[in-house]
Amino acid sequence: MSIRDWPAAERPREKLLEQGAASLSDAELLAIFLRTGVAGKSAVDLARHLLKQFGSLRSLLEADLQTFCLELGLGPAKFAQLQAVMEMSRRHMAERLKRDSSLENPQGVRDYLKAQLRHEPHEVFACLFLDTKHRVLAFEALFRGSISCAEVHPRQVVKRALAHNAAALILCHNHPSGVPDPSEDDCRLTHLLKDALDMIDVKVLDHFIIGDGDPLSMVEAGLM
Repeated sequence: MSIRDWPAAERPREKLLEQGAASLSDAELLAIFLRTGVAGKSAVDLARHLLKQFGSLRSLLEADLQTFCLELGLGPAKFAQLQAVMEMSRRHMAERLKRDSSLENPQGVRDYLKAQLRHEPHEVFACLFLDTKHRVLAFEALFRGSISCAEVHPRQVVKRALAHNAAALILCHNHPSGVPDPSEDDCRLTHLLKDALDMIDVKVLDHFIIGDGDPLSMVEAGLM
């Protein structure tokens, strides 16, 4: 049976318009993105098949071009559309942060940093540079490493803070393993950077570690 033959309340698009996007399952959201199915499968059936093949929605969203295009109903055009959708989402969150103080919108900061770094297959160390009112000036990924570590140079962090004329910043890095527990090296590096940035009157507000679930705040964990 075609989706068009389903009751209106059960069609993903109509359900979204009536109840909001949050009411849809992963398969229903993916079906709206796919728009059409393939021979013998509706868009929802195809979406369910793809989620089973990839194991999760996140794995599908993070697949590279070659892996993505191997699956039924997918190809370079769909891959490009998906990358564009995710980038628009990241830019939307960035625009919202630029309007608000990071201290007034802490969950927005967490969501933005997670969107920037959680999909990275290797460890990435980045900074969110802030002005005197703690509004976002820029986000920069400064160092990239292996699946377990990235070599961070305090001198470069200081240099970029000066370049942005930042008054404060938020440090962040991801743990590709998905476990955001801070290591001894993470704590040592945080204090080293804090001391270096104190020398130029730039305050380190927090250090977030990005993994699965909500990012870990080193301030909230009592580690700063």
